[in-house]
Amino acid sequence: MRIPLIILTLVLFSSSAFANCVTNDRGRVVCSNGSEAGGYNANTGRAWKSERNQNGVATTQTSAGGKAKTKNGKGVVHTANGKDCYKTANNYGCN
Repeated sequence: MRIPLIILTLVLFSSSAFANCVTNDRGRVVCSNGSEAGGYNANTGRAWKSERNQNGVATTQTSAGGKAKTKNGKGVVHTANGKDCYKTANNYGCN
């Protein structure tokens, strides 16, 4: 429980801090300043952070160890248990 709270605190008070934070209908706290975002789901105890680079690619990391790179609804995910999944405009799958 402490690790997600620490991650959320770091995201909120990073150098690009003072983002707009809201709690959505599902109980998630989500903060964003346009290029970086982070959040915490109190129901699952998981935190996440996301950064968008100059090419528009979003890199998202979770407190469970998952990592995703996405752009325009397409991307690659590497899960905490080692599974790799992808989604393209016409296809998706995992290996």
